[in-house]
Amino acid sequence: MLSIHNVIKKPLLTEKAVNMKENMNHIVLSVDTRANKNHIKEAVERFFNVKVCDVRTMSCKGKQKRFGNNKGKRNDWKKAIVVLGKDEKFEYV
Repeated sequence: MLSIHNVIKKPLLTEKAVNMKENMNHIVLSVDTRANKNHIKEAVERFFNVKVCDVRTMSCKGKQKRFGNNKGKRNDWKKAIVVLGKDEKFEYV
């Protein structure tokens, strides 16, 4: 099993993610590709001391990039949208 420090990689701070946090009380995180919904829920609840209602995940494919004549690929990654409880607050540090 993954430890809670290895499950969550970083919060995603895009315009859409910040809007979701402010209006709908959702957190958007980049997580380990091996983590499932139960791992993510447990990690968020224990690490941030909040109550999680729902977790949605999606696997994102890395983009193909060119560096001059060389072709490369960015890493595949996993995104999680965590729905917090009604009265829960979360602030990015």
